[in-house]
Amino acid sequence: MNFITNYKSIFFLTLIVLLPLSCNKDVGSNETLYPLIPTNVDANAGTWKPMFLTSNSQVAVPVPVAVTTPAYQSELTTIKNFQSLLTSGKRKSIEYWSGGGVLRWNQIFRELVARYSLPPAPLSNGTYIFPDADNPFADPQFPFANPPYAARAYSYVSVAMYDALKAAWYYKYLYNRQAPYQVDNAITPLMPQVTIPAYPSEEAVMAGVAQTILSSLFPAAVEEITLKAGEQRNAALWSGKAAPSDISAGLALGKAVAQLFLTRASGDGMKNAIGTPDQWKAFQDTATKHGQIPWLSLDVPARPPMLPFFGNVKAWMMTPADIVNVRPPTPPSTSSSEMQSQVSEVKYFSSNLTRERQGIVLKWADGAGTYTPPGHWNDIAEEYIRDAKFSEVRAARAFALINVAMHDAAVACWHTKYYYFNPRPTQMDPSIKTGTGIPNFPSYVSGHSTFSFAASTVLSYLFPSAQNNYESMANEASLSRLYGAIHYRIDIEAGSDLGKNVGAFTVSFAQSDGAN
Repeated sequence: MNFITNYKSIFFLTLIVLLPLSCNKDVGSNETLYPLIPTNVDANAGTWKPMFLTSNSQVAVPVPVAVTTPAYQSELTTIKNFQSLLTSGKRKSIEYWSGGGVLRWNQIFRELVARYSLPPAPLSNGTYIFPDADNPFADPQFPFANPPYAARAYSYVSVAMYDALKAAWYYKYLYNRQAPYQVDNAITPLMPQVTIPAYPSEEAVMAGVAQTILSSLFPAAVEEITLKAGEQRNAALWSGKAAPSDISAGLALGKAVAQLFLTRASGDGMKNAIGTPDQWKAFQDTATKHGQIPWLSLDVPARPPMLPFFGNVKAWMMTPADIVNVRPPTPPSTSSSEMQSQVSEVKYFSSNLTRERQGIVLKWADGAGTYTPPGHWNDIAEEYIRDAKFSEVRAARAFALINVAMHDAAVACWHTKYYYFNPRPTQMDPSIKTGTGIPNFPSYVSGHSTFSFAASTVLSYLFPSAQNNYESMANEASLSRLYGAIHYRIDIEAGSDLGKNVGAFTVSFAQSDGAN
């Protein structure tokens, strides 16, 4: 099931930034990861509360055969045969996946987003051809991984992987079958030795989830994704960490869980996020009726607004009523002296873009050709998760919590943007020169601020000793939009508060999920 097939009409986003971050576009990162020996194996993770599944045993995993049976002994022989024929390339694959599958898949995911975060270019007649999920290799390629699309995508992969790994832990400690190298000392352990039962294989669970969902999100990259998933499973086999039956059970579990998430995604409201031309005009008419200057696309030729109904997409931790309740207050009237003061401040920064501020603008731009603002915060989180030496299931929990908060932040932010439909500073004063590209959606509130403070709120819960660091980064990310002259200070302040409020919902869940 491809849950984006019906969404091929939703990708109407302008170029967000002129200078993309440097990013490796190959599927598979070489960022430094160390051999993972977790400080805690989290043996009780099978009791932690699921984020989406009804229980950790919702998907059945059959009882494994005993290690004394001829069938299992034959599997051990297969592993020994593989180990006798290991090439340097296979050893490199084992090393590549030894640093933690959750971390590695997050890296791969960010690279895919960066590759596909390119807006469609206009034709010579001023019209656009939009990415087609049924023809993903066409020009423009599918998808256009804009920030809301990316936030939603990061959340689906992260939550599915987390719920699937909790299920794997449930069955691991229910059946308690040892790793092949523990059963037969003729098998050499080539991955870090950890006292976690082998059945079902966590590597195969992760590979099954990632292959199923990422292939749906990025169909033009399906071959590369499939090869990466196969490489992870093979690494577990060649290393002596998992037997073929451990891997087949894990793969089946991962794919089954992923399908449940694809079913959720197919009905989460994303297919209606773009709306219709009549609905777009209604936003303008409503703002004009209330005496306000409505937002207009400043692209040439003008683009339709980006995902104006993304605010109706289903959140993870918040109800539609919650989204309305956390909506920031009405911004100043576009005809008020307060708004003129806001515009004047933007113009000041536009006219006084120092080298230091320009560096901050570019550091946090996260526009076309990058992993987007949600990806930036995944990148930040990676270092802390890696250095904490979390188990695979706890690492998956951390990424799931962060990305759930940022998906919900995207929903709440886009709801607010199109509810108020406020113009950008350069629309209010065309003499303002921006330090980065002008996003093709309303100004109030700042998406960077909302994403950043939602993420920093969750990260502060996960790593409280680094709270000041996260808040400092979130503030810098927020101010980068004022320095770049594409947001007012009111956008930043209201977006920061909104992000904190959204992040609090995720933290509330985490405090009672049994993982502390």
